[in-house]
This record gives sequence, structure tokens and C-alpha cells, in this order.
Amino acid sequence: MYSLSIPTQFGPLTLIQEGEAITRLEWDGDFSDETPLLREAAAQLRAYDAGTLQVFDLPFDVAGSDFQRAVCAQMSAIPYGETVTYGDIAKTLGAPAQAVGSACGGNPIPVLIPCHRVMGAKGLTGFSGKGGVETKVALLRHEGAGGFLI
Repeated sequence: MYSLSIPTQFGPLTLIQEGEAITRLEWDGDFSDETPLLREAAAQLRAYDAGTLQVFDLPFDVAGSDFQRAVCAQMSAIPYGETVTYGDIAKTLGAPAQAVGSACGGNPIPVLIPCHRVMGAKGLTGFSGKGGVETKVALLRHEGAGGFLI
């Protein structure tokens, strides 16, 4: 396992690589492992932070059940600057919205797999990353998707 920490406007983010894929993203940390994949992931994360990258092109390995991976795949398909509801994903997967919400909360690679783009039926909901809903709002505003917050 290798880890590389990147300062961003959302706080320090640590990218974690296992094998040939990114497996987690965590807040905080001070790691400086250098691998070609971590260098590329860091470059993409910096570009996202600067507002010049909208789609991450990295290999991910999502731990968990087939359902967890399916929810993460649905979240990865949400375009930059847009949001969907747990119910939208639930309908696509033929599953309860509550199960989708739990899977979103268990996303091991937040930001890169954009769980912040998923809302409740009545609007803004929690966020599992450091800072909770305030960080979710910051990510959505960064992407220009925060108009519903006004």
C-alpha cells in the first residue's frame, strides 16, 4: 500500500494505492510515497482543485459488495456540476433509496467517485468526508452545482 497527501482547498487529501489502483481517499495525513499512479492521481486531483479537470481518468478498485461497486459506478457517471438523488440511483439499480444512501456513505474514494453529487429527495443530505455537509457544499459550489443552496 502506498499513500500520497495533497493539499487542496477542501483540506489535505490522501490518495491510497493498492496494487495498480486507487482504493481510498482520506482527509488529512502527511504521506509522500511516489509511484507513477499516485503522481498521476495527484496531478488530476490538483487540476480538479484548480477547476481545470472535470473527469478523473484513474483506475479504481472499490472494496465492498457488488451493490457497493454498482452504486459507485452510478456515482462516477454523474457529470461534473450536476446532481442526482438517491432515488434516481435506486430506480436505476432496482434497489431501495435507503440502501443507496448507505452505499454512498460507504464510498471509499470520495471526491474522485463523486458521492457529493448525490442528494436526498428533499435536498442536501450528509457527507462522509471530513467536515460533513459543509465539505459537500464546498465541493458542489466548486463545481458550480450550488445554485440550489441559495
